[in-house]
Amino acid sequence: MAEHNPAPQIVHSRLDNGMEIVVIPDHRAPVVTHMVWYRNGSADDPPLKSGIAHFLEHLMFKGTAKHPKGQFQQLIADLGGQENAFTSYDYTSYFQRLPREHLATCMEYEADRMRNLVLTDEVVAPERDVVLEERRMRTDSDPQAELSEAVQAALFQHHPYGEPVIGWAHEIETLNRADALAYYQRFYTPENAILIVAGDVTPQEVETLARETYGAIPARGAAPVRTRPQEPPQRAHRLVSLADEKVEQPAFERCYLAPSAVTAPAGEAEALEVMTHVLGGGQTSRLYRTLVHERQVAVAAGAYYMTPSVDMTRLWVYGVPAPSVSLEEFGAAVDAVIADFLKAPVSENELNRSRNRLIADSIYARDNQTSLAHWYGAALACGETVADVAGWAERIEKVTAEDVLRVARRWLDKRSAVTGYLMPQEQAA
Repeated sequence: MAEHNPAPQIVHSRLDNGMEIVVIPDHRAPVVTHMVWYRNGSADDPPLKSGIAHFLEHLMFKGTAKHPKGQFQQLIADLGGQENAFTSYDYTSYFQRLPREHLATCMEYEADRMRNLVLTDEVVAPERDVVLEERRMRTDSDPQAELSEAVQAALFQHHPYGEPVIGWAHEIETLNRADALAYYQRFYTPENAILIVAGDVTPQEVETLARETYGAIPARGAAPVRTRPQEPPQRAHRLVSLADEKVEQPAFERCYLAPSAVTAPAGEAEALEVMTHVLGGGQTSRLYRTLVHERQVAVAAGAYYMTPSVDMTRLWVYGVPAPSVSLEEFGAAVDAVIADFLKAPVSENELNRSRNRLIADSIYARDNQTSLAHWYGAALACGETVADVAGWAERIEKVTAEDVLRVARRWLDKRSAVTGYLMPQEQAA
């Protein structure tokens, strides 16, 4: 087995109220990254309330009785720090990066808004308009985003992953204060939260501060159970095309249904990661080498596997055809590369290069405390463990050429995939 740089000594514990704590010591600079992750995302939005998880993320910055709106944000700015939040399908996260001596202030603020958020109609209504404008800017005015949204909706015929994280506009318009408070009271509880602290700290001081702040919040019972409709077997390839006058360069994307690190049998998610890298990870991959360099039918081509997910996830193949190549011709060329890929195990050179690249990327991630905190937070929020993350590189090393071929033949099946064409308006005609 290859030798790697030593991983940071991760310490994992849990408060009496159920909140998990993960400490990632990094003493190279006197700064810390403080993150609170909640095990809820857009896939947990109630029926007819798409976008409520993301909407509440916005509203969490509106203040409490103790900390009025803008107070904490101004403090972070004065200290030269950074802070933000994001919502995904399976989690919502709030984070700050600032000098280590202000960690207690971060914890006190986050603990306060975990249970004391103040919302009024005067605050909620304008913020709903902000979210609608965000959707108009990021999705409704961007043909590539519109196509991706349509592809996801076609891929997930039953599961809520088919709904956009930001929500559908006509449902965002109906969200109100009562919806936000109901969602807040259900999910924003210590037993549903994970605290990740990375940086110039010791596990002892983090746990002491956490017990004084987050530990004072009483548990509300068991963490919410995620009960989601699952996808039925898929047997029909679907094609989604979008033409728009704003499109200057046609683009191709195909999205396959695939198991995640949580839903896959042991070793299969790692085999999928290696397989995806061999197929479409960078300029030495099969797709790029064949379509861009050898056949010159594309100016870009690649593949991507979305590993962390509570339920079934996605594997993308994408590309941009050369100017003289139609999307249909490009799709046929992609099919030919995949058909060849499925004929025999990959070479040892391809296998070693992809495994080494994936492992190297994980080692480089240790140099960025925020990236490392994000890796652990996303994994734990989706149902993985600290041990799962720590042992990832060793499991990648064990992937064989036969494993790669097996998962490729199992999951690169167009019957469980959606292909998307993005084209200029005149091409559609």
